[in-house]
Amino acid sequence: MKRTLLLFVTIFTLAQGNAQTSIFNNLLQKHVSNDGFVDYKSFKNDVAQLDNYLSYLNKTNPDNSWSENKQKAFWINAYNAYTIKLILENYPLQSIMDIKKEGKIAWKIPFAKVGGETYTLDHIEHEILRKNLFDPKIHVGVNCASISCPKLGNSAFTEENIETELSKLMTAFVNDSNRNKISKKKVEISSIFDWFTEDFTKKGTVIDYLNRYANSTINTNAKISYLKYDWSLNSK
Repeated sequence: MKRTLLLFVTIFTLAQGNAQTSIFNNLLQKHVSNDGFVDYKSFKNDVAQLDNYLSYLNKTNPDNSWSENKQKAFWINAYNAYTIKLILENYPLQSIMDIKKEGKIAWKIPFAKVGGETYTLDHIEHEILRKNLFDPKIHVGVNCASISCPKLGNSAFTEENIETELSKLMTAFVNDSNRNKISKKKVEISSIFDWFTEDFTKKGTVIDYLNRYANSTINTNAKISYLKYDWSLNSK
């Protein structure tokens, strides 16, 4: 009897999680274009659905019994959902950099509720994702709602799709001439590769990492410079 009950609870919890992720997925499909721009004005009309998903996050406590891919998908979705919520609460605005609360910038405001705990976006990105679930592709998963960010995907991450989707986003990012200008002898690349050099050089150089995804091969001694970051809102 206990075993049957446990199985029922597990199945119910899994189904509930999938249903809630579907809500977020549908919102992204509806309000985010294929090139990653967000129609925040229309998104505001569906804020009740977003709040439903955020309520699920607040009631859900991810733990080590979950696979690494499931944890990664959960936390990246949480980061992006709360970032969107923060933008909507302050919309219209020109940039996420305009958001301040009690002297704290957007990434340092404690407002993201997960599993009954309150986090900052910085904590989710740096202490949970980068430290505990390390993967350089995390940097194209989490989205800072700005033009120079890797594009926001218009589908939610899941345990099953996260590796494929992050790889697609990284390939699109590296080869996007608006965000990275790549040639054989010279690269002008996103400041993300500068800010998080340690993440991209654990198994080689930055050039080595770029060559995993670039459509054309970059010389190992290519000259590297970094592009100015555009913090304008990624609005449609």
